[in-house]
Amino acid sequence: MADAPAWPPGRWLETDDDGHPRLVGGWSPTSGRHHFPPSPVCPYSGADDVEVVRLSRTGTLWAWTAVTASPPGYEGPIPYGFGVVELEPEGLRVIGRLTVADPSELSFGQPMELVTQLVEGDGTGDGADERRIWAFAPRDAA
Repeated sequence: MADAPAWPPGRWLETDDDGHPRLVGGWSPTSGRHHFPPSPVCPYSGADDVEVVRLSRTGTLWAWTAVTASPPGYEGPIPYGFGVVELEPEGLRVIGRLTVADPSELSFGQPMELVTQLVEGDGTGDGADERRIWAFAPRDAA
C-alpha cells in the first residue's frame, strides 16, 4: 500500500488564502474522479492513490427541499433548506444545507456558492453550542 495522507485530513471545511470557505475532498489519479467527503481509498476504483484537494466553491442546484422537523439531536431553527449542488468543474454532487428555506425561491440549475453559517445546536440562544457549518447560497445572494 502506498503512503497515504493521515486520515481523516482534519476537517472537511477550510478557508482558502482569500478567506473563502472551501470543502476538502479527495481526487484519485487512477479513476480521475473527485469524491466528498475525503477518504484514503477511492470510492470509484478502490485505489489507494487519493490526494487531498480543495473543491471548487461554485456549482448548480440539482435538488432541494425544506427541513420542517428537527433531526435527532438538533434543536436549532427550522425550517431550513437542504439540497444537492453539483460543483463545477468537478461534476461532483454534494449534499448540504441551503441558506434559502423556502423551496419556491429556488430553481433547478440555479448558480450556487459555498458559504458558512453559524448554527446553534442546543436551542438555548446562549451561543454556547454554536458551530460553523458549510451551506450553499444562491450565487447572486452570496
